Amino acid sequence: MSDNTYGKVFRVTTFGESHGPAVGAVVDGTPAGLPLEKSDIQKYLDRRKPGQSEFTTKRQESDEVEILSGVFEDKTLGTPIALLIRNSDQRSKDYSEIKDIYRPGHADFGFDQKFGFRDYRGGGRSSGRETAGRVAAGAVALKLLSSFGITVQAFTRSIGPFRIEDPEPDISKAAGNPLCIPDAGVFEKASEYVENIMKEGDSAGGVIECRIEGLSPGIGEPVFDKLDAELAKAIMSIGAVKGFEMGDGFRAAESLGSENNDPFINVDGRIAKESNHSGGTLGGMSDGSPLIFRAALKPTPSISKPQKTVDSSGREREIVIKGRHDPLIVPRAVVVVEAMAGIVISDLILRNRTARI
Repeated sequence: MSDNTYGKVFRVTTFGESHGPAVGAVVDGTPAGLPLEKSDIQKYLDRRKPGQSEFTTKRQESDEVEILSGVFEDKTLGTPIALLIRNSDQRSKDYSEIKDIYRPGHADFGFDQKFGFRDYRGGGRSSGRETAGRVAAGAVALKLLSSFGITVQAFTRSIGPFRIEDPEPDISKAAGNPLCIPDAGVFEKASEYVENIMKEGDSAGGVIECRIEGLSPGIGEPVFDKLDAELAKAIMSIGAVKGFEMGDGFRAAESLGSENNDPFINVDGRIAKESNHSGGTLGGMSDGSPLIFRAALKPTPSISKPQKTVDSSGREREIVIKGRHDPLIVPRAVVVVEAMAGIVISDLILRNRTARI
């Protein structure tokens, strides 16, 4: 299997399967001398780990990171940083009954067709467990960005039909909220909605919004490696993501040019934009405004309701998925979106150092 690495200068390779001994990541390209401690990484993994609320899987993983290389005396060496997260609460027997059955909404069929073989224990490499390595690597990227004064914050914009309408909610209110929704009214309605679908053995999806502040203009490439294109690729590589938009996104298709264009203005001698319909990018490069994008996540495919499917011989079967699964992945994916955004921006910033003499 190829293509387990993202980035050209700041490069991240993830490894491991859901029910293997461990998952993790190797981060190459981090400049030497960046202060980095285990706690800098662990605080992000703690936000992602399972079993923290009624809305997440009951799988109990400590998700404690081990830094195997690349750091000495709490500073990066400029060498590859190897990060290991051991799996300790696998129940592979939960999946033995479906080893020859294709689960609707999963990667089972594609893996069999591509490789002729698959790890059916929790989805193997295609499991959401793989994102633990992304979050660990992303924590390094976010630490690097913080040294440039750049912040990356994501939150839940909507769950099912319940959406925050405030264009600029107080993102800090999402902290400690089990659904990561920074709006008490929407949280209450969304919680009741998710509780009801859980009773029915079903699942839900939602939308995550991410805001990146402090990015200087000119980050990104004008043609194939556009800032928005790189973000789209990275965010769409997260398993549950089915849609991506920047700024006004699909609403821009309904507007006029005179409405969608962001006028430039002079603010105390600094060129800025009067509005931000573009979401912080123009021509594939950052324009100095906050970078704003959204990701749509599908309902978790592992549900306990009976579903129609077939087995590897093509025989029609009915499946009831057992095991421990999230009724929705959105709240745990918020930090995954932050991590992937951090990796993209870190790579493009380091690449930008060669843009001019």
